[in-house]
Amino acid sequence: MYEAVADPYCYPGTAVLINLAGLQTQEALDAFEAVSTMQRADEPLPDGRLSVTHYKALHRHLFQDVFPWAGQFRTVRMSKETSSFCYPEHIDREMNLLFGGLKAKRNLRGVSNELFAEQAPEFLATLNAIHPFREGNGRTQALFMALLAFRAGHPLELDRLDARDFLDAMVSSFEGQPLLLKQQIRFLSARAPRQR
Repeated sequence: MYEAVADPYCYPGTAVLINLAGLQTQEALDAFEAVSTMQRADEPLPDGRLSVTHYKALHRHLFQDVFPWAGQFRTVRMSKETSSFCYPEHIDREMNLLFGGLKAKRNLRGVSNELFAEQAPEFLATLNAIHPFREGNGRTQALFMALLAFRAGHPLELDRLDARDFLDAMVSSFEGQPLLLKQQIRFLSARAPRQR
């Protein structure tokens, strides 16, 4: 469970995020959010240049029916267990640095599969450590990574993804151990042999 200090995003006296449907139990919000974001993910995605602005537009697209602040960076400090995410006053700067670095690498276009499997997880681990949104970071990261990989010529085979293994790899990368995440990206971007 995430912890946020002085959280104006929640209904008073609860840990339930204020939402457009007015749902005030976590169970109801989780169900509504899952259906809404799944429907939006099936729609055409916002076009963009894999920039910070594009990243915010992807979050807005996914969560526009759920949260009034969809697509906006959080304004509260957040942590999970003993780890703190980027302080909100530094999010803009850190996101611009991260995405500027990605642009300088031509969004990983033209690199080998091996190099993609090295550099994409480094980008993803940093993005996760920034955690720019109050909610929906993981889904936005997954969507962005799939788009980045596709445009770079290394499409991810998401049907091969094991959610638990991938989450474990993300947690491990947040703790400074990126090997599992690199293995996950390598596995998902490796072209599986065609069946005859």
